[in-house]
Amino acid sequence: MKKKIGISFTRTNFQYYWNWFSTKDLLDKVELIELSFEKNNIDDFEQCDGFVLTGGVDIDTTLYGGASSYEHQPDQFQRKRDLFEERIFNYSQFHQLPLLGICRGLQLVNVLQGGKLIEDIDEANLVHKKDGDIDKQHPIIIEKNSLLAEITGARTASVNSAHHQVVQPDALGNNLMVSAWSDDSVIEALEFKNKTGKAFMLCVQWHPERMQDKEQNPLSAKIRERFIAELKNK
Repeated sequence: MKKKIGISFTRTNFQYYWNWFSTKDLLDKVELIELSFEKNNIDDFEQCDGFVLTGGVDIDTTLYGGASSYEHQPDQFQRKRDLFEERIFNYSQFHQLPLLGICRGLQLVNVLQGGKLIEDIDEANLVHKKDGDIDKQHPIIIEKNSLLAEITGARTASVNSAHHQVVQPDALGNNLMVSAWSDDSVIEALEFKNKTGKAFMLCVQWHPERMQDKEQNPLSAKIRERFIAELKNK
């Protein structure tokens, strides 16, 4: 029987997430399911053996007590999406299923665990926010004893970047630990601190699904490989 990955729908660049799982990954072993806040296909959660929370529009600040107005704020939040993906996260945790959070996905997990975000990083946008359609590139430092270090075999790396919000370092979500930082102290990856009774969860601020060298770069290829391995063990 095929294992199924539920990928949360985003109105921006959704196809990158879908295409990240290659024909070689899928074959007759894995199937992808679009989980869409627009369709509200909650019943499809039950088919899934693991989940990917994707990037996209800023999270509604009312969910974490953030500012009502800030620089580079979107014209409209997608609160329906926030709540739909909260249900995905809660389902994954209740059923102990693997979860991978990417960019907005990382930020949402922090919020859902009771943490907060910095709404706009101002001058640091020069390092982290993409120019037009081009992602920025910058180095990160990976924590020695983290799950991310175990997966990638790396302590330093270069990643792509396309965001203007970050996790607030002094308002980390419950039971979360930082597994990577940028050299300007932006949190680049999160995982559970106490993993007892928890399924695999890794959240990254970069975009492994659209790295130019994603088939060779361990910060894309090895993360995807490990996620699929965890999925198959369920």
